[in-house]
Amino acid sequence: MARSHTQDPLHTTPIPAGEGGEREALLDEYVLTHSDPEPEYLYRLWRATNLNLLHGRMASGRLQGRLLKMLVRMVRPRSIIEVGTFSGYSALCMAEGLEAGAHLYTFEVNDEIEPFTRPWIEGSPWSDRITFTIGDAATEAAKLGLKHDMAFIDGDKRTYVETYEALLPLMNPGAIILADNTLWDGHVTDPDYDRDPQTLGIRRFNDHIAADSRVSRVMLPLRDGLTLIRVNNQ
Repeated sequence: MARSHTQDPLHTTPIPAGEGGEREALLDEYVLTHSDPEPEYLYRLWRATNLNLLHGRMASGRLQGRLLKMLVRMVRPRSIIEVGTFSGYSALCMAEGLEAGAHLYTFEVNDEIEPFTRPWIEGSPWSDRITFTIGDAATEAAKLGLKHDMAFIDGDKRTYVETYEALLPLMNPGAIILADNTLWDGHVTDPDYDRDPQTLGIRRFNDHIAADSRVSRVMLPLRDGLTLIRVNNQ
């Protein structure tokens, strides 16, 4: 699966060799030019993530970040739960779109990343809309005693199904669940990755969602794959 050039760490658009690659790069640039601009604070976070953290490309980029904010504005959730904070980029994008009084709860299992992420969240213009917790959302989220209108799953790919099943009872009817990385660099259809645990976890999740009558779903080939799931009204 070709990777979008809009996810380049420096937000530039390299031109690959060959006419097809050049057209793709120009289209990526066109998409960004005709989408909302990225706030300067988020751009600085994106740069810092890629300069200071391993696997910086795991952070949502400008295009996906603008989509997350737009979806929040459209759904108008009162409460969002996020699984997998990483550097905080996606959490801040969603918090940016929240209405007054709404809140986002984000969970990260890797405590080693907290010294980087917490200052970026607490120093942001949207800090009052975010609760950042180090812990496993699959076990900790229920302790909040809340029902949520939106969720963003971007944690351990090996346990996506278990995370989804833990969150589903916490979602209101009609709630939206977003699952990131559901194409996994195209590995979901590549037999060379038939023994890779993370690829197998994503495949298992995709099959699980496709067969789940409790929800409606559509998979988008944006970035690394983004699946939009709506909890059916009971």
